[in-house]
Amino acid sequence: MISNDIKTPESLANLRDKVSFLEKDNHRYEAENKILREQVQLLKSQLFGAKTEKKVKGKDDVQALLFNEAESYNAQEEEHEEIRVPAHTRKKRGRRPLPEDLPRIDIIHDLSEEEKICACGCTKDRMGEETSEQLEIIPAKIRVIRNIRPKYVCRNCEGVEADEPAVSIAPLPPMIIPKSIATPGLLAYIFTSKFVDAIPFYRQEKQFKRIGVDITRSSMCNWAIKVAEKCEPLMELINKDIRSGPLINIDETTVQVMKEPGRSNKTKSYMWIFRGGDPGKPLLVYQYHPTRSGDVASEYLGKYKGYVQTDGYGGYDFIDKKPDMHHVGCWAHARRKFVDVIKASGKSKSAKSRVGNAEKAVAYIGKLYAIEKEAKERTLTFDEIYNLRQEQVKPVLDEFYSWLNSRYTNAAPGSLLGKAMNYTLKEWDKLIRYIDNGCLRPDNNLAENAIRPFVVGRKNWLFSGNPRGAKASATLYSLIESAKANDLEPYKYLKYLFEKLPFASSIDDYKALPPNRLDKSLLPAV
Repeated sequence: MISNDIKTPESLANLRDKVSFLEKDNHRYEAENKILREQVQLLKSQLFGAKTEKKVKGKDDVQALLFNEAESYNAQEEEHEEIRVPAHTRKKRGRRPLPEDLPRIDIIHDLSEEEKICACGCTKDRMGEETSEQLEIIPAKIRVIRNIRPKYVCRNCEGVEADEPAVSIAPLPPMIIPKSIATPGLLAYIFTSKFVDAIPFYRQEKQFKRIGVDITRSSMCNWAIKVAEKCEPLMELINKDIRSGPLINIDETTVQVMKEPGRSNKTKSYMWIFRGGDPGKPLLVYQYHPTRSGDVASEYLGKYKGYVQTDGYGGYDFIDKKPDMHHVGCWAHARRKFVDVIKASGKSKSAKSRVGNAEKAVAYIGKLYAIEKEAKERTLTFDEIYNLRQEQVKPVLDEFYSWLNSRYTNAAPGSLLGKAMNYTLKEWDKLIRYIDNGCLRPDNNLAENAIRPFVVGRKNWLFSGNPRGAKASATLYSLIESAKANDLEPYKYLKYLFEKLPFASSIDDYKALPPNRLDKSLLPAV
């Protein structure tokens, strides 16, 4: 009798197909799990790990990263400065000297007349002195400027004989906000506090109340809008200067703006940054827009001719189609993607392989930056930088490109390593373009660094109350960050600008006011 358990050839074939199908499914699930675990590990690293992308070298560095804050303390840096002697470099003990330009008050601590008498009965002679310095701060003081204008009248005819008002009085000088209590100094202080020190208007309102002055946040908002509108002719000149340079850096970040027509208050808007002009005297422009569309950058660039440096966001792809524009990529973004692979690494053999490849890629990029560091230390000219890159950078890039192509086919497309390699190869022509001109940099960090003050401020004031307020903020950020880029103290620059702007009536008057054209010696001492 034949058993029913005996399988026919057809049923065995079906089983083999089912096993093969399940094995394929299992491999697919394993690959997906690897990618998901990688993503989870990266998210954990972003949430709880060190934010720095610098390579950790040793145990002491790991410990230091636990305290990696904006106010990171470096005792060695604070207490020592380097001095050079013919044989070697050593550390000079003691704290750094206080700035020479600060006013000083001398307090003499002398011996009493009795203490100046020696035990032998003779008077001791002064042989020198010992000086030490301490730093004192005087809290901000507010004062009232009284504008007193004497009135004059003719007692004889009481103005009947003249074709003029009976009472004569001197006019008030032009003010940036007429009929307002705000002086240039007060406006500069308020705007510096918000846009440099990230103190929102509502906190400043409380600070003013503590010293007995009632300045509401709504007043400060209105002042910001009015001042920004007065600065529009100046902003037109700054935009023109940016487009006149050989390179424009572009970046963007999110901002929440309330009361946008036809949009929810939760909808994301964007603050764009454009940096350019003379490389030695750069300017920055912030622009608020409801959209991240590449049309914003396209409209700003217009008929610009030169280099444009951005990250790999697809909205910038239009630049590649412009014959007079040369699109430059960002090595910092490419490196960041490989660093993410290292941060998301596990302990499996496959993870070690991925990390090894990522570390190799980071090492290649490190070689590129080492050459840039050498050029900076040697203070090379643009032509010299170009020659150095052709001699030293180009061979590294060629070797890196060959290595990437040889490894890319073995990397899972959906993995972090696969994405990092794909991004780098896709952006390759843009990434290597920086070697074509000595004025270019390998990354877009200049724009990213310009965005950072806005991001820090956004964490404090959270949103803009309306589109006019967002536009005003963009203008004031533009003026302040342009001043900082030209080594001007923001408060001093704004105070000077707000004093001179009401008197500007011609194009030449306005041309003397942008930070890149201003004589630093004209700024007020306080």
